[in-house]
Amino acid sequence: MFPLSTVLFPYAELPLHVFEPRYRALAEDCLAGDRMFGVVLIDRGSEVGGGDHRVNVGTVAHIRGTSLFDDGRRLLATEGGRRFRVTEWMVDDPYPVALVTDLAEDPPVLEPGATDIRKAESAVRRCRALLSELGDAPPLALDEHIGDRPIEHLWRLCGSAPCGALDAQRLLETDDPAARASLLIELVEATADDVTRLLGSGDH
Repeated sequence: MFPLSTVLFPYAELPLHVFEPRYRALAEDCLAGDRMFGVVLIDRGSEVGGGDHRVNVGTVAHIRGTSLFDDGRRLLATEGGRRFRVTEWMVDDPYPVALVTDLAEDPPVLEPGATDIRKAESAVRRCRALLSELGDAPPLALDEHIGDRPIEHLWRLCGSAPCGALDAQRLLETDDPAARASLLIELVEATADDVTRLLGSGDH
C-alpha cells in the first residue's frame, strides 16, 4: 500500500517520485511481481515518516513504466485500476500492507446518460477555463478520450476536476455513477462560482 496526500481515480494517470527506503522496497517488490499496489488517501498526517491516518477506500495502481536513478530513487508512471476497501491494516513492515476487498465495478445499467456526461464535462471545462485565467490550471483537454465508455469518461473527468483531496475522496467512494456525476457537477460549479467572484473582484 502507498498512502498519499492525493486521490487516484480509476483510469487516471499518477506519476510518483519514490525516495523513501520503504517505498523503494515496495516498488521493487511490485516490479518483480504483478506491478500493482494500492493507493489510499492520507486525510491527516504526512506522507513521509509514518504516523499518518489513512482512509479505507482506495484504488489499485498499475505500474506502466519506471526509471531508476543512480542513488536508488525511482520514478513510476502508474494508472488507476479497480477500487477497493481496506478491511484490516497490517504492520507497516517493511512498508504499509493491508487486507482489502474489491469494490464492485460500475454495472452498465447504472452508467450515467449522455446528458449527465455532457453536463459534467461542461462544468469541469468551465471551471478549468476560469482557473486558467488565474494561472492555477490549464484548460481541460479530453478530446482523446471522447470514445471512452461513459463510466471511463466520468472517472477521467473526476481526475481532471479541480477538487480538494477530501472532495475527491467523496467522488471515489460514490458507487452510483449517476450520483457521482451529480456530485462532480456540484463540486466544480461551487469552485467555478468562487473563481468567478474572485475574478470579478479584481483581487487576483
